[in-house]
Amino acid sequence: MKGKKILVIGSSNTDMTIKGEHLPVPGETILGGQFVMGPGGKGANQAVAAKRLGGNVEFICKVGRDIFGENALAGYRKEGMDISHVLYSDEASGVALILVDKSGENVISVAAGANGDITPADIDSVAEVIRGADYLILQLEIPVAAVLRAAEIAHEAGVYVILNPAPACKLPEELFRYISLITPNQTESTIMTGVDVKDEESRSEAVRAFNRMGVKDVIITLGSKGSLVCTEGRQTFVPARKVKAVDATAAGDTFCGAVCVALSQGKSLEDAAIFATKASALTVQKMGAQDSIPYIGDLD
Repeated sequence: MKGKKILVIGSSNTDMTIKGEHLPVPGETILGGQFVMGPGGKGANQAVAAKRLGGNVEFICKVGRDIFGENALAGYRKEGMDISHVLYSDEASGVALILVDKSGENVISVAAGANGDITPADIDSVAEVIRGADYLILQLEIPVAAVLRAAEIAHEAGVYVILNPAPACKLPEELFRYISLITPNQTESTIMTGVDVKDEESRSEAVRAFNRMGVKDVIITLGSKGSLVCTEGRQTFVPARKVKAVDATAAGDTFCGAVCVALSQGKSLEDAAIFATKASALTVQKMGAQDSIPYIGDLD
């Protein structure tokens, strides 16, 4: 049995990562460090996480007709994901440059390339695929107009829509009416709600703001502290696992993919967050994006 269908629409990148002692300031050059190149992109990371953790996953992205795009697609096939509706662009495939310090903190610069070429018309071309899903995961490394159209189609078809609102930006009010679950961190919560999210009281205020916008379920991620899970008027704090972080690059993406898998298997939102916390704790202990995402067997 394949289980409920999870559709991920989002970015596909090639990640080029350097880990050094500290992050450079403007004008500074740091010699030494470890270099890793591998597949990434928030959409791809979340799709891979969901697949490795037991989900029935289809991934739709847009890539260039170049070696980076072809290598990415070969990797998704190897993962066993359905990529039968992938889109192609005349733009170059997306690339991300990532710097990581010894504590696992990172800075990332992304050349969107083909990811920035996904249009509402592209989304309309896969509308039946969206309607046929049980869960839709979206992020913001593709144009907001495409995200809005995908969420609208899914919402009208009764699909449970998850938005991971990263990288953070102002979003049209209409979009929130189509979102079933939003998974921002504190900074993203502040940008979207206007609430200065910094403590327990302000986090609860931000949750209420999301609810007023039309979002029923909210998980505010708190990094090394854990997450605040809010559904049906309940607010539950889920603590993080204490581990030695090496690279936090795909931790949030693993968390999002894992939450969706758990929901697709009938778990409550609170239990889904606990499952996702375990998965993301494994992710931060390895370098890279998709290279660090665990398999379901690893959680044992």
